[in-house]
Amino acid sequence: MEHHRAGPRERGRQGVMMTDTTATDDVTFHQIGKALQPVFDPEIHMSVVDLGLIYGAELGESAKGRKVTVTMSLTSPACPYGPMLLAGVHSALARLPGVADVDVDLVFSPAWDPRTMATEDAKEQLGLY
Repeated sequence: MEHHRAGPRERGRQGVMMTDTTATDDVTFHQIGKALQPVFDPEIHMSVVDLGLIYGAELGESAKGRKVTVTMSLTSPACPYGPMLLAGVHSALARLPGVADVDVDLVFSPAWDPRTMATEDAKEQLGLY
């Protein structure tokens, strides 16, 4: 599978690790972040993007066509809503025009830490200030 990357990775406005917000592909990293914004952790009542649970996104190709691979974590390995969150992320990405294949990779390293991974608004809502 070919991955499209350009330059150093940085956290974008949608909180998604990305390499190019102006990709010329039919699907952009900005669109991925925007599509994932409505996916909420039902326990915390916040977006997985704002919480910093989306660690990265890659655009590539598969036998089916355009592929989006997202790497994400959960608030804890024992999160009871894990399957629901994974399904929500998969569903949100599969609805993007031009996306034919979606992979959601669940990782726990690095461990999720809202103090360093959540957006500023999320930190405030979580009472971390």
